Amino acid sequence: MQASTVVLGVIGADVHAVGNKILDFAFTNAGFTVINLGVMVSQEEFIEAAIESDAAAILVSSLYGHGDIDCRGLREKCQEAGIGDIRLYVGGNLVVGKADFTQVEKTFKNMGFDRVYPPSADLDEEIAEIKSDLGIG
Repeated sequence: MQASTVVLGVIGADVHAVGNKILDFAFTNAGFTVINLGVMVSQEEFIEAAIESDAAAILVSSLYGHGDIDCRGLREKCQEAGIGDIRLYVGGNLVVGKADFTQVEKTFKNMGFDRVYPPSADLDEEIAEIKSDLGIG
């Protein structure tokens, strides 16, 4: 596992590309090797890229509100593929409508995500947390 390599993408049928490009830029500037899969990425594509690149983490973005559907089963598929201990991060507008973020976070943590970020998350704080999680100085 390469601690500084992460796989990034927008899951499901979501085509919101601007945030993906911002995340790519920010994580690259923070010293990460970013494998950016772009938009409309399937769970299998995330997993294949993580295996091929020996990534330490998968960063899932979703803005169209269906992240709770698109992300179900990702941890289990990682386990089946032999990368069950990979760090999983998710952020964005993850559910349709107004929802208490505490409940949204609980839902995604129950799915096996290590950290869950709202659309208003501070990107510098996110990067610092992920670096800490991955043991990057």
